[in-house]
Order: sequence, then structure tokens, then C-alpha cells
Amino acid sequence: MQFNFLATLDNLITAIIYLLVSFTLFLIGKKVYQLIHVGIDMDHELVEKDNLAFSLANVGYYIGLVIAISGVYAGEGIAHIIDNIIDIFIYGMLSIILLNASMFISDKLILRKFSIKKEIIEDQNAGTGVIEAAICIANGLIIYGVLAENQDNFIGILALWAVAQIALVLVGIIYNLITPYDIHEHIEKDNVAVGIGFAGAIIAIGNLVRFGVQMDAENWVMVGENLLLETGVGLLMLPLARLLTDKILLPKRKLTDEIINQEHPNVGAAMIEAFSYVGGSMLICMSFS
Repeated sequence: MQFNFLATLDNLITAIIYLLVSFTLFLIGKKVYQLIHVGIDMDHELVEKDNLAFSLANVGYYIGLVIAISGVYAGEGIAHIIDNIIDIFIYGMLSIILLNASMFISDKLILRKFSIKKEIIEDQNAGTGVIEAAICIANGLIIYGVLAENQDNFIGILALWAVAQIALVLVGIIYNLITPYDIHEHIEKDNVAVGIGFAGAIIAIGNLVRFGVQMDAENWVMVGENLLLETGVGLLMLPLARLLTDKILLPKRKLTDEIINQEHPNVGAAMIEAFSYVGGSMLICMSFS
């Protein structure tokens, strides 16, 4: 293969332009986050107070933001770079708006029993921080799936996003019902292990919902069937993954005892539980793709 210097240079310049556009969108997303949380001195929380809970939530937002913006690039490209940049900017801004709206909805409905701001800022509850991070990542995945197949279809994007929010919130509520303890109660007690396990479940369901909505919104029958299948499988997967964690990954211990029935909750066991949820969701997506 003959080296083409001009073609390589053109590709490099194009990549740099796209990188600058993406970085600009990231900075806008960061600024929007700061404006929404105008009452929080972020530098003070991160540097002066060394607030781990806020750091987790903040980094989770950035991860979700990058995932959501990358959904713009997953669609079909346009021949002219100017048209591409315009589309990337428009749908990138839409992804920022949807991500922040998703966080508000999830915060009010999934973690509805206590004040997230109080838990993260005043109590520095790392368990709440890791769940907030997971909510951002899960919604970033969902927005990625919605944008990937539906650019130039604003109505389809908004409709799919709304349906996905309902699915994520319902599964979050149902997960609390199938666990042998009250998640909200133990998170409020600063149990980081419970927060990590729940965070894994949220990301796993977000990934499954992402897979379910990653299709053309014109065919609503297929979208509905796919979304119901993925969320249904996800609901079955959560208790099964928990059982397998007990029997295979932690054969000599009971997961519930490790997480809530000892003086110092076992964060390592919770990380294994979270891994089983996320890993299971990835295997399910690969199996159905």
C-alpha cells in the first residue's frame, strides 16, 4: 500500500477539528452542570473539603457526558465536513440537555426518599455519590443509543428518550423491591457497599435500555418489542446475577451479610456484585446483537 501524505494530513486535520468540536461541547456540558448546581462551590468541595462523594458524582457526570456526546458520532456521516460539524454541535447540545434532564428525573424518582444534595454536600455520603455517578453513566448510555440511529429525527429522539426514562426509573424502583433490604435506608446510613451494588444495577439496566432503544424510531412496534425484551431480561438478570455472585463468586459468604450485616460493610463484595450486573448486561447485549 502506497503512503499518501496529503490524504493522511487531511485525515489528521479533520480529526483535530472534530476533537476541538467535541472538547467545546464537553466544556459547554461542564458549564451547564455548574449553572444547574449554582449553589455549590465545586472547587471548594473538590480541593478544600476533599469531598469524595461529590468527586464521584462529578466524575460520573463527565463520563456520562462523554458517552452521550459520542452518540452523535455513531450515526451515519455526511459528506461535507461543515454539515458534519453543524450536526455534531446541534445533536451534541441536545445530548447535554437530555443528560441533565435525565439526572433530574432519576434523582427525583429513583432516589426520591432523601435529599441528594444534602447527602453529597453536607454528609459527604460516598454511597450516594457513586449512585449519582451511575445514574449519569446509565443515562449517557441511553442517550448514546437514542442518538446513534435517529439523527435528523427530533421527535423520534425525544420519544425514545422519554420511554427509556420510564423504563430506567421502573427498574430502579423494582430493584429495591427484589433486594432483601431497603436500599434507601442503608444508603442514608452511609453504607457505601449498598451504593456500589445499586450503582452496578443502574449501569447494567442503562446498558440494556441503550441496546433496546438503539434502533430507528420509525418502527415503534420493533422498538417496543426490543425494549420490553431487554428490560424484561434485565429484571430477570438482576436477581440471577445476585444469586450467582453468592454461589460462584463468593461461595463461602452470603452477599447480604457482607453488605449490611456487619460493622464495616464489605465494599469489595459490593464491587463483585456490581461487576456481575454490568458484566451480565454486556453478555446479554452481545448475545442478542
